[in-house]
Amino acid sequence: MSKNKLLELYEEIEDLDEDATESAPKRLTQKRESKKQVMDAKVFVRAQEVSREFKFTYKAARFEEAWLLDSLAEIAQHQWISDVLRKVKGGKEASVYLCRSGVAVDAPLVAAKVYRPRSLRNLKNDQQYRVGRVDLGEDGNALVKSADVHAIAKRSSYGEGLRHQSWIAYEFRTLEILHEAGVDVPKPYAMEKNAILMGYVGSLERSAPALSSVSLELDEAKHLYDRTVHNIDLMLTHDRIHGDLSAYNILYWDGDITLIDFPQVVLPESNPASWNIFLRDVTRVCQYFSLQGVECDGRKLATELWTSHGHKTVKEIDPRYLDAEKPEDRKVWEKQK
Repeated sequence: MSKNKLLELYEEIEDLDEDATESAPKRLTQKRESKKQVMDAKVFVRAQEVSREFKFTYKAARFEEAWLLDSLAEIAQHQWISDVLRKVKGGKEASVYLCRSGVAVDAPLVAAKVYRPRSLRNLKNDQQYRVGRVDLGEDGNALVKSADVHAIAKRSSYGEGLRHQSWIAYEFRTLEILHEAGVDVPKPYAMEKNAILMGYVGSLERSAPALSSVSLELDEAKHLYDRTVHNIDLMLTHDRIHGDLSAYNILYWDGDITLIDFPQVVLPESNPASWNIFLRDVTRVCQYFSLQGVECDGRKLATELWTSHGHKTVKEIDPRYLDAEKPEDRKVWEKQK
């Protein structure tokens, strides 16, 4: 879409917003473009304003540049970053960029995880992880306004925006909790709009690879396996399950590991599928380390960790549905006590 066309669209949006007294048929006639084009127009114009103050080294494609400017503007204004150097990783949900830090950060380099526009993501695929989670707002606190809660339940456009923000907020809040607890995760610095700023793993020239692409000597593999299990155990201590853990979401650098990507974090006590999700996480981890020569049993390890934190591997049956006269039901009750 050309610059002039985008500007025309944006002017049309303003006209529609300001003229609230016009009839519905006339407003519908004026709204000729799709929602995606409308979003493009807003992002583009916003980017033109921001680019006067914040310019970066990374040569992005036109829309990517506009989205970066729009998403990172406030982070730059707060002097968390001073430059965007290059893209570290691209993904369906978000892309990660290497940034030179600003004066407000205690490290020379940081990573900015910028989520894709909400309109390009399918939030329905997130539902299994959201079960039992209270939606969070931009400040990381629970959404309590009835209008917000209703909008999310109704799945309105506004509600979908809140769900998108909550998804991002859960990753940032989880990083805060786990970093404070000593889990090997990036240090979280800031969350603004569609972006999270966190510690960077790697050097200026090369980013840390995923553990999945690394072959280890047996001694180092055993050490990192123990460290990974320690991290999983520590996360359970703080009521968090990664939800998508594997060697692909563990970075390796100078003999150390860093766990990444936490938006789908699961709460063990409130999600009915938490045991199965946890079992899947541990099994995937063990599959990698088994290939590196470490003797480990995913199901056995998952069961030991899970039950050591007081969780049960089978869903309890409400006593109301048990018959005291049936021996099999009495056995179930005895096991649940």
